[in-house]
Amino acid sequence: MTKVILEIDTQLYRLLKVSAETNHLSLEEECCRRLAGGQRRSRYLQALIAELRAEDEQRRANCR
Repeated sequence: MTKVILEIDTQLYRLLKVSAETNHLSLEEECCRRLAGGQRRSRYLQALIAELRAEDEQRRANCR
């Protein structure tokens, strides 16, 4: 298994998390919403989405 380590700006992460909770979305859905909304493409958001998807796949694999 490959281990991925991301350096995340904690302030931006908190703002994304609060926004996701406010919009009743998961963190991944909030990131995708922002990316799809015509906002500037962010490498940070794209990396965060990839990490969230990998974690979700790992959780699903462990539950089987």
